[in-house]
Amino acid sequence: MPFITIAGQQLHYRIQGSGFPVLLGHSYLWDSAMWQPQIEALSQKYQVIVPELWGHGQSGPMPEGTRNFGDLAAQASELLNALHIEQCAVIGLSVGGMWGSELALREPNRVKALVIMDADRGAEPEATFAQYSQMLNTIESLGLIPPPMIEAIAPLYFRRGAAPDSELIVSFKRSLAAFSAEQLRQSVVPFGRLIFGRPDEVASLSALNSETTLVMCGEHDIPRPPSEAIRMAEAIGCRHVLIPDAGHISCLENPAFVNRELLTWLDQHVGMDAKA
Repeated sequence: MPFITIAGQQLHYRIQGSGFPVLLGHSYLWDSAMWQPQIEALSQKYQVIVPELWGHGQSGPMPEGTRNFGDLAAQASELLNALHIEQCAVIGLSVGGMWGSELALREPNRVKALVIMDADRGAEPEATFAQYSQMLNTIESLGLIPPPMIEAIAPLYFRRGAAPDSELIVSFKRSLAAFSAEQLRQSVVPFGRLIFGRPDEVASLSALNSETTLVMCGEHDIPRPPSEAIRMAEAIGCRHVLIPDAGHISCLENPAFVNRELLTWLDQHVGMDAKA
């Protein structure tokens, strides 16, 4: 479980397997364990690297001056530099897809294949922006995520109708309650403001390579609905895939489907490098 110092803070990351490098970016309010089914499947053929967001998992606080996806992409680039990785594939879900797509825009020669999952580079809709802003203000004031808010947040990450007493949802609720006041105030709240205050940059995605970019989305994703994924795919001119029986954390709700799609995609676009 190695660490690297970036902008004066300790970034924690997981690394498993060997072969062509695949960088995984996880969702807000989660950690590297969100990708466990994919780490197990992809690391059989590839070197899988999973950095944890600032203030999430074992990573330290968000560095001062981190304001946008460009800053997050630059920090990911620093990690790749430290690992002497010249080329990689990037698979990002939610905010991972947001900074992952920015990394591909900035360093197209480094990112050989890109998968954007359950993410959006458009601006947050006005109604949800107001709702999330109010939540963040409350969390900052209290230094905790109050139980009623946990009950409201958790269902957003899963498909409608998912059993509220499932281990997946119950364990996520426990993780939300476990954030310390320091984590919340130094990283989680500022991260939320960065994500939900993002500008509309869908048009910029047209600069991505349509042949090496794939957009995926849970067909029942609540915060990042399929309409957003389709809009991004149209801007890029690339293929999109809807993940059946899955909401926002599609990689955990339908891991078998996601693993098949990702392995097929990687084999098609970086497979020769994996065998080299």
